[in-house]
Amino acid sequence: QVDLVESGGGSVETGGSLRLSCVASGITVGQYSMGWFRQALGKQREGVAAIDYNGRIEYRESVKGRFAISKDSAKNALDLLMNNLQPEDTAEYYCAAGDGMTAFQALHIGSLPGGMKYWGKGVLVTISS
Repeated sequence: QVDLVESGGGSVETGGSLRLSCVASGITVGQYSMGWFRQALGKQREGVAAIDYNGRIEYRESVKGRFAISKDSAKNALDLLMNNLQPEDTAEYYCAAGDGMTAFQALHIGSLPGGMKYWGKGVLVTISS
């Protein structure tokens, strides 16, 4: 059984920072393409950042320079450091793992049917202005 458990969500003011973490069991994160996705109220789920099995990284344009994704092999976890948070970053954030996808594929089509194989339950991130 595969479980992805996210933590680190919360509420911060504009310009603040948060670090999300996703601890995996049942899979080894280093062998999978991993990604962070988010879904704001009334909107479709979108890719935020992805890192593949070769260590290549992709970010959506709006978070480049502010967010950093990384794998922690010792903890078998996926992290997302989020700096300079803006109200438009408010969303439920999900961790996901996929088979054989590049970071580009994971970011852009991972949220579609047939995309990422395993999903966490999500954590809420709220940015107040």
